[in-house]
This record gives sequence, C-alpha cells and structure tokens, in this order.
Amino acid sequence: NTTALPGHVPVIRAAFDAGLHVLVEKPFAPSLEAAEQLVDGAAVRNLILMVSQNYRFFPAPRAIADLVREEELGKLHQVSIDFRRFSTAGPNGRGRHHLEEQPLLVDMSIHHFDLLRLILGREPDRIFCEAWNPSWTSFTGPSVAVATIDFDGVVVSYRASWVSAGPITPWAGEWSMEFEHGEVVWTSAADSDVTQDRVEIRPRNGTPRTVALPPLQRTGTSGTLTEFARAIRTKSEPETSGRDNLGTIALMAAAVESATLREPVTIYPTGKTTGAAAAI
Repeated sequence: NTTALPGHVPVIRAAFDAGLHVLVEKPFAPSLEAAEQLVDGAAVRNLILMVSQNYRFFPAPRAIADLVREEELGKLHQVSIDFRRFSTAGPNGRGRHHLEEQPLLVDMSIHHFDLLRLILGREPDRIFCEAWNPSWTSFTGPSVAVATIDFDGVVVSYRASWVSAGPITPWAGEWSMEFEHGEVVWTSAADSDVTQDRVEIRPRNGTPRTVALPPLQRTGTSGTLTEFARAIRTKSEPETSGRDNLGTIALMAAAVESATLREPVTIYPTGKTTGAAAAI
C-alpha cells in the first residue's frame, strides 16, 4: 500500500476483507488509535500487516544495534542525531510533502524514530519537541524540528531540517553516541548506497577505528520485501510488523503533540489512552 497517508486505513481494510497480507508505507495510520485497530484487524483474520521501515535494513544500524546490546563500550547514555536536507522537489520547487501538514515529523522523522527503537532496544518515555517553518520556505507545515527524547535513561538530542543551508546528510542522518568508555559516530542510507554506511568507534583511551560492516543479502526496500516474503512463507511476525510499529507511531504522534502544545509529552505504552493518539 503506497497510497498517501489518508488512503492507508481504507486500503488496508479493503485488503483485509479480501484476505490479503499487507505491506504498507510509513506511517501506516494517522493516529495510534487507528493503528491499533488495524493491528487487531490483522490478528483476528490471521493476516500479516507489515510496515515498510526500510532504513532498518542497512549494515550500519544493524551493527550499531549489536554494539549497544553487547555493551562493547559500556553503558550508552547520550545520542545526538542531525538530519539536513534542502528540499525543492516538484514543479516550482514544491512536491507532495511541501503541502503536508507535518512534512518533517510525520513524513521523515518517523524513519529516525524507528531507528532509535531498533538501536536502543527500548521504548521512549518522554519527548519535548519544537517544530517551525521559516517564513521564506515553500512548505505549508513545519519543516524544521528539534527534540529531546528520553529513552528509559538514554537522552536523545534530535535536530532535523528540510531547509538546511548546511552540508546534506545521508537519509538516516549523522549520529553520535556517547558510551561509558567511548563514542561511536555513524551514518547510513545514503540514497540506498550501502557503501556509504560508515561506523567509527572512538574509545576513550584508545585509537579510533572504522568498523568493517558485514554485508547484508538484501538492503533497503529489497530487504523490506524479503522480510515480508519470509513472514508470509513462514507464517511468522515480521520484524517491522504493525504491532511492533505501534511504538514508532506513538513516538511520532507524541512529537507532533509536543510541538503543537509546546510542552513535554509523556509517551504512554501502546494500548493505553494518550493525547498523542489524536495528534496528527
């Protein structure tokens, strides 16, 4: 399902009624409540609902997730992410996302939010987000955002822009991660070019080294499609199932809510009532 966001829910429901498994673009629903209803709908029909979070299927984030889990540099306590692009796509410098209500937090940042959940292996507790649109841009909605996110004690500083004058970053952004015994800097998803995935470990008392990343059989969209086919073949839940992606939807919606209210928002576990459910 690659329709625009307003078409996701009705098209998914129609597919379920036809007995079809569904692979859908992110975000797969406009609210947490609608997302939960779709997940329940797939479950009662014994169908697979998978979200295309293709940034997961690159070498660098997979290697970083392993490094965090194995505590190679000790405990992680801080993450900084920078995403910079200058978007003038489309006729007269305007593309589809230039007309969206939330072109950054909903259309783009959701990729980074999902990577955070994969890499940290935990769910966020709280977010404070500011989002705005410079007066000279061609965007309708906020094209720049900064946020502080608390992931159960790991603090994330997030900065993203569709209208940056700085050097562009790969699509996954530029990451710096501070551990007990050193720092890791990395980037990924440079226009689907896996050769641009880079990870450098900088030990506190040692020599920096570049990590040799293990090759993946399928990457990006190809990796997503391979995972979808595997899930159907084995009748198992895919990595980026609708159920797992509820956590990503909750963080995205909370970011929008925080930016709208201009105050911190507590991110409730999925299944519980939260103002973030209707934030988009």
